Amino acid sequence: MKEKKRVYEALVDGAMEGLTDQALYDFVKTRCPKATSKKIVRASLLALTDPHLRDRNILDVIYALVIKHRLDEGVLDDGEDEETYERAQPPQVADRNMPELT
Repeated sequence: MKEKKRVYEALVDGAMEGLTDQALYDFVKTRCPKATSKKIVRASLLALTDPHLRDRNILDVIYALVIKHRLDEGVLDDGEDEETYERAQPPQVADRNMPELT
């Protein structure tokens, strides 16, 4: 929790300084070198749900950052690549006893 709070504070501080997108991400990584993309996304979601944070511009910048990094194909879960993720999913096969729809 302590690490997430530090990442959260770095996110808000960087956004308040006017940083956006990759510059904000780099700022957070500089202040919290051990922060992974997953931790940054979680801290961003914490910031978006904070009732005390009401500045629309800051919220928009953090929202854009979380969307970009959450939808990034390379970031499924820290330490996992897409091949590992795909192998973990059970195969979807059609039931052979089901009647064919016409």
